[in-house]
This record gives sequence, structure tokens and C-alpha cells, in this order.
Amino acid sequence: MKKIPLLSLALLVTNTSLQAQTIAVDTDIQEVLVSASLVPIAASRSGNAVTIIDREQLKNRAAISLSNILRDVPGFSVSQVGVLGSQTQVRVRGAEANHLLVTVDGVEANDPSQGDEFSWGTLTASDIERIEIIRGPQSSLRGSDAVAGVVNIITRSAEESGVGVFVESGSWSTHHTGFNIGHKQGDFDIRFGVSHVESEGDNIARAGDENDGYRNTTLNLKSGLKLSDQMSVSFAARESDGMNQFDADSDFDGIIEDQDRVSEFENSTMRLQGDYVSKDGAWQHKILVSRSESDNTAFAEGVQGNVTASTKDQYQYTGSLSWDQGAQTLSVLVEREEEDWTQQGEISWGIYDPNQDRERNTDSLAVEYRTDISDQLTLAASGRHDDNSEFDSAKTFRAEVIYQLSEKTRLRSAVGTAVKNPTFTERFGFYTNFIGNPNLIPEESTSWELGFDRQVMDGDATLSVTLFDAELKNEIDGFVYDPATFAYTSSNIKGSSDRRGGEISVAGNISNSLLLSGAYTYTDSTSDDSTREVRRPRNTASINLGWQVANNLYLNTNIQFTGEQTDVYFPPFPEPSQVVTLDSHTLLNMNLNYAASEKLDMYLKLENALDDNYEEVFGYQTLGFGASLGLRYSL
Repeated sequence: MKKIPLLSLALLVTNTSLQAQTIAVDTDIQEVLVSASLVPIAASRSGNAVTIIDREQLKNRAAISLSNILRDVPGFSVSQVGVLGSQTQVRVRGAEANHLLVTVDGVEANDPSQGDEFSWGTLTASDIERIEIIRGPQSSLRGSDAVAGVVNIITRSAEESGVGVFVESGSWSTHHTGFNIGHKQGDFDIRFGVSHVESEGDNIARAGDENDGYRNTTLNLKSGLKLSDQMSVSFAARESDGMNQFDADSDFDGIIEDQDRVSEFENSTMRLQGDYVSKDGAWQHKILVSRSESDNTAFAEGVQGNVTASTKDQYQYTGSLSWDQGAQTLSVLVEREEEDWTQQGEISWGIYDPNQDRERNTDSLAVEYRTDISDQLTLAASGRHDDNSEFDSAKTFRAEVIYQLSEKTRLRSAVGTAVKNPTFTERFGFYTNFIGNPNLIPEESTSWELGFDRQVMDGDATLSVTLFDAELKNEIDGFVYDPATFAYTSSNIKGSSDRRGGEISVAGNISNSLLLSGAYTYTDSTSDDSTREVRRPRNTASINLGWQVANNLYLNTNIQFTGEQTDVYFPPFPEPSQVVTLDSHTLLNMNLNYAASEKLDMYLKLENALDDNYEEVFGYQTLGFGASLGLRYSL
């Protein structure tokens, strides 16, 4: 199954000076601005746990897949079906994958045609400036999909005029190529980037030898214009086009087999935004218009199967007023969201018609108030009302308390409610052995967290501890057997599911040349009958060590541990589904970066250096040891 790694060359355009890695949690918690509010706030004013991943980290890891970087984030767990670009689910604190909202340049990018999950295979790490991760319920600000948290991806803007190209090759005939061009003059900037990833992949079925490949071409455009000291406009657009091959259980015997299966995708986001700030900074106004589109086509043995497509249009106004020298802020969001979902396919057995065309609209109003009671105490409260065309009106809230115990220590707490509307697929989808249930009702969550942050090692590092607890009512089970149709369907579960646990992380400078970040998370996620929920490892941990060996030489070592977890096995009919255990695994990844000049640097990347053989989804094997040798060059 394993291939001998192919080492080859790469060209990558980036900021070429090799600097020390920026840590995942900034040690200066007062200065980091995040989107954990209706208007950007300092991380020190958020009651939720916050993680920042910046451009330098992505560069030092030479990452292609962003989901692999997220494995280092406290509270996150990743389930990937085998090879690069394959179906990937990211869960936060034991919640479902579609309980995490992903935004790209402010555009909600979760795919309604894929169960409201974000399609991680459509996103590569190139052209990303910064990633903000806010854990905990955000429905009072962001709506339905933000039950467990938000990942806000910010792409790069032109910092100066310049042109660059990049090419990367490595194991499994993986190639990453592209270019970018940027222009900045006065108050105007524009940047355009293209990246292309192609890989032959490897065999992921337990039997057989067919490789499952991946292809992705991404275009990214971003521009901004400052009209005056108070007004600015910006535009951002991203489009991904590609495919991934996969295997499946075609004869329903519970075993994944070599299959000529292909999923082709087209995904795009677009945003136009206008901002106004009064001369004294007290008033802020933002108008945003955005659209996200997704198209997915499945092929089996060259024959087209189901086609799904979706669009999401959003119209937002956000206004805020600050007074008392910025100590108090009142913000308002008015939003209109329009969603459309279609599915096309052949009618099965003359009974079940997969052809669907559905839409729903949501009108929302959110209000947030934040106040600094003193230099030590910050309070915040927010509430949101959603008027949905398909479901009863929903009301969600969140309250936060942040207390600065000392110059280096703070306590934070948050409590909130959240909702998750049933997906189009859960209600109306039809596949070979799945029939939707239009009678589903929204999931409802109530959660709290209590956190502690302290600067240690003379302020060079930050230690964070967070306890969390969430209760989910009306949880939707997507694998309920319906004896009337001899197929599976979705159903709301009676009672409540519980997700609780704790996170510990540390990040900072050990010395002038050593940077260390580490995290451990314990998560106990159980259903209403206290059964452990699948694909939720109780224990996850990571360590990342950056060593500036010399002025022009940097070594990054990353270790990721995932504890044992459960999954579902579907034996041949009429046997019921069974719960199986997936063994724990540890991944070792290493990156060596060498700056040959101001414009040229080289890197060596090793992935799964211990060649660990493991599964994250039952029946699907994952990649073994891989290596790449590359160059980065800027003009």
C-alpha cells in the first residue's frame, strides 16, 4: 500500500525572510483583535477561548490542507476519509461538524448541499493571511451554524506591488503550483492569486490497490480602496474547482471496496463591503453583501449520479456606537439570508424522487452591549432573533464576564444558547439508502465555559485552561433505520446529549531561539442514553516546537495525538449497525526551512514521519510517510 516517497522541488512566493514562528495563542493577549463580537475587539475582552493562526505559522508548516493545521487547536478533532482532499469533518468540543461555522473574508462558506458542513477539500492554505478561531456558542451573533464556534479565514491583501510564482512536488505525485500578483498605490490595493493542487493519492480501501486522487484549482481576488479618512470599500472573491476520487461500500456488506467513484466540485464566495467610521471613532457602520455557491456532482464507474447545488445570499448592516472613551459599546446587526438548494438524480424504483428544489429565508436582528466596568472587569451581553420561513422563530443569547485579576492573569466566562436548523439534506435529501425527513425540528443548545489565562516565563508565554459544558436537545440522528422503506432516515432524538470537558494549552518563547506551543483536550460526548458519540476522541493532544537553529535555518517539529474513538459499522442487511473502536494514533511532522537569500528559501517537509498506520473513519485507510523538498522565491 505504501509508496516510496518522491522528493522533488518547489517554488513558493511568500515573504522570504525566515523569521521565528508566531505562536498559536499570542502572548500579548491585550493586542490581538478578533471577530468575537459584532465589531472587532481585543482578545482580552472575549469571554470565549480564542486561537490565532497567522501567515508565518502556515509558512513554517508548509501546509497544503488547512484541516491538518486545525488538529493543533484545543478542542478540535479531525476525521478524514483517507487521502489529501477527501471528505473531512472538523468537530469542536464534541459537537457535530455542521455546528462549526466557517467564514472566508466575512462570507459564510458552509455548504448547504453538503449537510451545512464546510467542504475542507475545496480550501488550500495558500493566500491565507490569518485564521481566527473562537470556541463556544456564537449563535447570538452569527445564527444557526455557529453552535460550537467560528473559524474566520482571512485571505491576503497586497502589502506592496510584486509578482510571484510557486511550484511544489512530493510524495504520491503531489504537485502544488501557482502564482500571485499584487499592486498597492496610495489608498488602493489589489491582489490576485492562483493555486493548483494535484495528487495521485493512494489506495484507501482495505482491499485493492486503486489510488484515489485529488485536484483543486483556486482563484483568489482581493481589493480595497480608502475613499477618505472615514470611508472605505473592499471586495473579495474566491473560487475553487476540482475533484476527489473515493471508494465506497457498493454491495452493502459493511466493507469499503475499490470503486471508481468521483466527486466533482465548484465552490465560490464573493463579498462587497463598505465601511464608515466617524471622525471621533464613536460611530461605525458596515454594509456587506455576499454570496456563496456550491455545486457537487457524483460519478460512479463514469456514470453521473446525484447532482447537488446551493446558493446563500446575505445582506447585512452592522452599526455600533461607543461612548465613555470607548468603555461602552452598543452594536446592532440587521441581516437577510436567502438559501436555495437543489438535488437532481434518477428516480429509484419508480417511487423515490431525488429531484428537489427547496429554499428558505431568514430575517435576523442581533443586539450586543459591551462595557468595561473598570480596568479589571468587562461585561457583555448579546441576543438575536431569527425569523425563518421554514421553522418557528428562534431567540438566542450570550453573556460574558472577563476579570483581570492582575497584569498577567485574567478569568473569563461565557454562557449562551444556540440553534441549528435541520439541513436541506436531512429534510429532503435522497440517496441510495437514505430518505430525508421533512418533519425535523431545530436542535437547541445551552452551554457555558470558564477559562483562566496567565502569562508565564516573565510574560514570554501564555498558559490557558478552559472548562466547558454543553447540552444539546432535539439532536438529529442521520442514521435511523426505517423498516417501512428499508432505508435510513433522519430523526430528532428525545432527551438531551451532553458534551463536557477541558482544554489546557501553553504557547510562547522558551528562549530566544525556541518557540513552544502545546495543547491537551479531554472531551466526553454522550447521547441521551449515555452512549459515547462516534468520532469524538476523549483525548487529543499536540506539541509544536520551533527552533531557530541559525539566522537562516529554522526547524519546526509537530506531534499530534488522537486517542481511541468509536465509529459505526453497517453489516449486511438485516443485521443492525454496530459500534466499533478505532485505535489511537500519533503523527510526527517535521519542516526544515533554509533562507538562501532575501528572495530565496528552501524547505524539506516530512509528514507522518513515523509511518503510523491508522483509521479516522472506519474502513478507510490513511496516508503513510510522505516527503517534499521545495523552494520559495519572490520577485
